[in-house]
Amino acid sequence: MIGNHTYSHIQFKPGNKEAFKEELLKTNEIITGITGEEVLYVRPPYGSWDKSFETELNMFPVLWTVDPLDWCSTNVERITQKVVSKAGENDIILMHDYYPSTITAALEVVDELLEKGYDFVTVDEILFD
Repeated sequence: MIGNHTYSHIQFKPGNKEAFKEELLKTNEIITGITGEEVLYVRPPYGSWDKSFETELNMFPVLWTVDPLDWCSTNVERITQKVVSKAGENDIILMHDYYPSTITAALEVVDELLEKGYDFVTVDEILFD
């Protein structure tokens, strides 16, 4: 599964609806051109979303319930503990794979949550099951 995160990380605001929509469409074209698959999911930057896009573009937002603010810390232990202490059933965890500390923390999070009995599922299973 591949989702859209806009072309330039634009934040949706009521005054830029068309620009935001154009970014989604441009990115969808690129992704579809590479994968041959229709893009159904979007993780809107900053969590800003307009519900009308769901029907206009046939796209579903993937929003998160746990945000460890990994982008502002390189402390793997702190990031890991924020996630593990806040995670619960059907939570979606926001993490940015751009940062080496986040990648390390994500691996530790998986190990710790598996030890606690959690199962990991795909986003569509959480949103539509």
